[in-house]
Amino acid sequence: MLIVYPTRGEAGFLRERALEQASWRGRERLVGRDWQALELGLGKANAAMTLGAFLEAHPEVRQVLLVGIAGAYPGAGLRAGDVVLAAQEIQADLGTVGGLESLGMPALELEARRYYNHLPADPLWTSQLHALLGLTPRPFLTRDAVSETHEEAAELERRWGAAVENMEGAAVAQTALWFGVPWAEVRAVSNLAGVRDKTRWDVPRALEALARSLEPLL
Repeated sequence: MLIVYPTRGEAGFLRERALEQASWRGRERLVGRDWQALELGLGKANAAMTLGAFLEAHPEVRQVLLVGIAGAYPGAGLRAGDVVLAAQEIQADLGTVGGLESLGMPALELEARRYYNHLPADPLWTSQLHALLGLTPRPFLTRDAVSETHEEAAELERRWGAAVENMEGAAVAQTALWFGVPWAEVRAVSNLAGVRDKTRWDVPRALEALARSLEPLL
C-alpha cells in the first residue's frame, strides 16, 4: 500500500511509525512494515506529477491511499475532528462552471468509459476501508483555489453535492485511474470551508483524529 499526503505537516503520525525515512526526487518518503508513504506537494499539479512519476518508477504499487485534512461544507453536518472517506472526487474547476460534460470533452477516457468531473473511488478498496475503519463514504471536491467565503462554499456544495473540499484529491484520483491502480482517500476535517481565519481552524485535532482513524491500517 502506498499512502500519499500533500504536506509533511499532515504526516507526523506516519513519521512516528516509519522504520525508514528517505527522500525521493525531493519529496519525503517513509517506509513502514507493510506500507510506504510519499509526500506529494500542495495542489493538483504537484500531486499528479509526483504520484505519476512514482507509479511509473514503482509498478509494484497495488493500492494508493490519499490522507490529509480538509474543509467541510456548511451543510455536511461535519465539524473539526470528524474523519471522512471519499466515495468520489469531483474536479470542480475544470471546464465550465458546471463542468466538462456540456463541452463534450472528458478529462480522462479509459476503454469505453469517459470521466468528466466525477472520479469514483475504487469500490472494493473503499468498501474494505469502510468495514475496517467504520467510515461512511461521502463525495469530496477538489479545486486549486479553496473557498474564501461562506457564500462561495455554500454555492459549491449546492452545485456539486460534496461534503468536503481539498486541493489534491481529483489529481490523485485521475492519476491512479490512468495507471490502473485502485485509489481511496481519507481526510479529517480541520475547518469549515470558506473560513480563512486560521484561528478558527483546529488542525491539531484533525491530525489526531486522522491518526486514530488510520491506526488499524498501520
